[in-house]
Amino acid sequence: MNQKTQGPVIVSTAWNALKDGGSALDAVEKGCSRCEQDMCDGSVGYGSHPDETGETTLDAMIMNGDTMEVGAVGNLRRIKSAISVARAVMEHTAHTLLVGESASEFAENMGFPAEDLTTNTSMTMFAEWLRQNCQPNYRKNVFPDPTKSCGPYKPGSKVQRGRWHQQERKDIRSHDTIGMIVIGPSAQVVAGTSTNGANHKVPGRVGDSPIAGAGAYADSAVGGAAATGDGDVMMRFLPSYLAVELMRTGMDPSSACKTALSRIKKHYPGFFGAIICANTTGMYGAACNKVPGLSQFSFMVSNPHTESPIQKKVDCF
Repeated sequence: MNQKTQGPVIVSTAWNALKDGGSALDAVEKGCSRCEQDMCDGSVGYGSHPDETGETTLDAMIMNGDTMEVGAVGNLRRIKSAISVARAVMEHTAHTLLVGESASEFAENMGFPAEDLTTNTSMTMFAEWLRQNCQPNYRKNVFPDPTKSCGPYKPGSKVQRGRWHQQERKDIRSHDTIGMIVIGPSAQVVAGTSTNGANHKVPGRVGDSPIAGAGAYADSAVGGAAATGDGDVMMRFLPSYLAVELMRTGMDPSSACKTALSRIKKHYPGFFGAIICANTTGMYGAACNKVPGLSQFSFMVSNPHTESPIQKKVDCF
C-alpha cells in the first residue's frame, strides 16, 4: 500500500479497535477491511488485478493464535469483504479454507451482499492486457506460445521440466498483500491478510495469502508473521510458519524474517517477497529480498509508546 497515505489510516483503524475495547481479532478484521474498502494500492479489495477473463477475485485469511483456528477464503467472487468472510469461516464452520463459487455462496448465506467487483480501472487494465497480446502471462508449456499470444491454450507437445519463474516482472506491485499482526491486551496474537491476487492470473488461481503458514501465521505463545510478494513461489516454503518457529527458538524477529526469506532465495534468487515478524515481548522486524525496484521495504507500527502509527524501513538483502 502507499505507506505515507494509506498505511497510517489502516493501522490507526486497527489500533482504535483495540483502544475501544475490541479484541485482537476485531482489530485485524477492521484494519484489513479498511484496506479492502480503500482498495489499497490496487492490490487489495475490489476493482483491480483482473484475471484472464477480466474478473477480480479475492483471497484472505485470519488466524487466532490462542486457539490456532484459521478462517480463509480463496478465489472469492462477488463479495467485497473478504477478511470478514474469512472470519465467518473460522467462527461458523469447522473448516479452514473455502474457495471459489462455493465460498461466495457461503458468504451470501452468512448475510454478505453480492456486489460487482469490477470497476472502470479493472476494465481498463483488462483491455490493455488484451491489447498487449495477453502479457504478462502465467501459462507455460502450452500452445499457442503464451509469451506472444492470447488463448485459448492447449497442452504443448513438450513439457519443460524444472523451475519456472517469470523474470520480466514489470510491476512488483502485481503481487501485493496487506498483512497485519496484532498483539492484544491479553497477549492474544492474531494475524491476517487480504489481497486481490496476481494481476492477470489464470482463473481459479489462489496465492499464498489465504494459506496458513504461508500468507500469515500466529501463535500466542510466540508471536506472528505475515508475508507479501510472489505467492506462487513463497507458498512453497511456508515462510510465515518458519519465521514463527524460529522466534520460538529465541531468534529475534528481524533475524527470523531474514532467515525465512533466505530459504526461498536459495532456490529463487530473483523472487519478489517480504515478511514482517513480531514476538510477544513487543519486538518486531521485517526483511525483503532485493530485486530491481525493491531495495527497501516499509511497514507500519503502532504501540503504547507511539502517539500515532510510525513508518519503519528495512534494507533488502
